[in-house]
Amino acid sequence: MSISITLIIVAVTAIISYQALNNRQIIETLKHYPYAEARDKSYYRMLSGGFVHGSMMHLLINMYVLYTFGEYVENKFVANFCTLNGRMIYLVFYLAIIFLADIPSFLKHKNNPSYASVGASGATSGIIFVFIMINPWSMLGLMFIIPIPAIIFGVLYLIYSSWAANTKNDGIDHSAHFWGAIAGIVLALILMPDIGSIFIHQLKAVPWLN
Repeated sequence: MSISITLIIVAVTAIISYQALNNRQIIETLKHYPYAEARDKSYYRMLSGGFVHGSMMHLLINMYVLYTFGEYVENKFVANFCTLNGRMIYLVFYLAIIFLADIPSFLKHKNNPSYASVGASGATSGIIFVFIMINPWSMLGLMFIIPIPAIIFGVLYLIYSSWAANTKNDGIDHSAHFWGAIAGIVLALILMPDIGSIFIHQLKAVPWLN
C-alpha cells in the first residue's frame, strides 16, 4: 500500500515548519509577504508561505485538519482519475489553493510593509469545503467540540472569515481562509463536475426529514 499524497504533504510541511520555528530566517525567506513580492517579484512566497507556520499549535491544528479531511478528498480524486493521475491532480489542486488563497491579500497589502502571513490554513479550508460539498449533513465539531451539520459549519465559517478579513487585525490571514474555501469549491467543480450534482442531491436529503 503506497503512502498517500496527503500524508506526504503533512510530513513535508511539518519538517519545513519545524525547521523554520527553530530558524527565523527560514520564515523570513518563505513567508507570504506582499510588499516584497510586488517589488522583487518573489511570487514563490505565495506558495512557500503555506509550508511554514507561526507556532507549533498553528502547525498541529492545520496538519490535523489536513490529515482528517485530506485523505477523504484525495480518495475522491483517485476514484475520478485513477490512482496515479488522481494523486498528482490532487497535489496540484492543493498547491493551487495555497497560491490562489493568497492573491487577494497580495492585492490588498502589496504596499503595506508591515503585513505578512504564514500557514496552510487557506489550503485546508479548500479541502474542508470539498468534503462539505460531498457530505453537507455530516457532523463537524465547531471549535472541535460542538457538533454541527457540515453545511451550517461551512456557511458560518465563510461569514465569519469574510467579516474578520475586513474588521479584525489579529495577525491571522482570514482572507486566505475565505478565498481558500472558495478556490477549493471552484477548482473541485472544474475538475470533478459531478460534485455539484452530488452536493445538490445530498443537500435535499435532510437526514431528520427522512
